[in-house]
Amino acid sequence: MKTVMCAGTFDTIHPGHLFYLSEAKKYGDKLIVVVARDGTSEKFKGKKPFHNEKERLEAVRMLNIVDEAVLGRQGNIFDIIKEIKPDVICLGYDQNVQKQQLEDELKKRGIKADVIRVGAYMPHMYKSSKIRK
Repeated sequence: MKTVMCAGTFDTIHPGHLFYLSEAKKYGDKLIVVVARDGTSEKFKGKKPFHNEKERLEAVRMLNIVDEAVLGRQGNIFDIIKEIKPDVICLGYDQNVQKQQLEDELKKRGIKADVIRVGAYMPHMYKSSKIRK
């Protein structure tokens, strides 16, 4: 069984998120989604999420395409990657993670996972920061 991991804040689920997750699911049999902790989201986005981490986790868990949803870990992102042991890590088009840098870090840590960046789905309409306005 091939496991795919996605991660994000998922503050307000919208068609862009659904596209990201459905595209990611195509790369494996099991889709595990890591929902960012409130503090992690605030650190990366510069503002608190509208919904707290438990609400966001439950919203992601309710999506039929998601096989498992978990909260991220505080601090090092590689801790959750080591726990999940994904075969594939899918990045969203707008996530501030450089694909090559992630691949290099995974290799250094002995983690074997393909890294794929999923394209955008109508980002002029379906982006959380635009929807919140």
